[in-house]
Amino acid sequence: MSEAATLDHALEVPPAESPLTPESWGKLGMWLFLAGDAMSFGALLAGYGAMRYASGDWPNPAETLGISLTAFMTFLLICSSVTMVKALAAVQEGEQAKFVRFLSLTILGGVIFLGLQAYEWTHLIHRGLTLTGNPWGASLFGSTFFVATGFHGMHVTAGVIYLLCILVQGLRGKYGPDNATPVEIVGLYWHFVDLVWILVFTFVYLL
Repeated sequence: MSEAATLDHALEVPPAESPLTPESWGKLGMWLFLAGDAMSFGALLAGYGAMRYASGDWPNPAETLGISLTAFMTFLLICSSVTMVKALAAVQEGEQAKFVRFLSLTILGGVIFLGLQAYEWTHLIHRGLTLTGNPWGASLFGSTFFVATGFHGMHVTAGVIYLLCILVQGLRGKYGPDNATPVEIVGLYWHFVDLVWILVFTFVYLL
């Protein structure tokens, strides 16, 4: 081999490998989805704010809706985020029983939240609040309330189903210290749902 060829071979740079693994691709995909979803919620809340600002007879949400039940629902979702964190920590440490217990508690929190939201909707509809009617003032109040809270409720429902799928796989021993990424990804979604509810609660019920 000639001296020039030997030098070229020595200086040859190996092809760079992608820093993204299948696990990191999953996280990236979830972050991109959440970023787009955040824009959807942002548009809903911005529209709510614009219609409320332009209305001269917008009812006081705290008096019309009441906040005691919804404050408890908010506390419940915050607690479910805590149990989600503990479920992830448990699976990363290989503690299967704790993982199943904390993930089950997270699912239970989501189910109770949906049940309380259904109760709240039923109560308000019986009092006369509909998509096109509102006995306390601006007719658009009902539309914005049901769309904003209903859109979030759809996300909670999807999250509960997602968590149930992860739980079933976890019961089969699929997840552990070497394969905890799917649990981390569902945790990202659930924390997002909880954070968005705090914003919905603030804008729709408190302000």
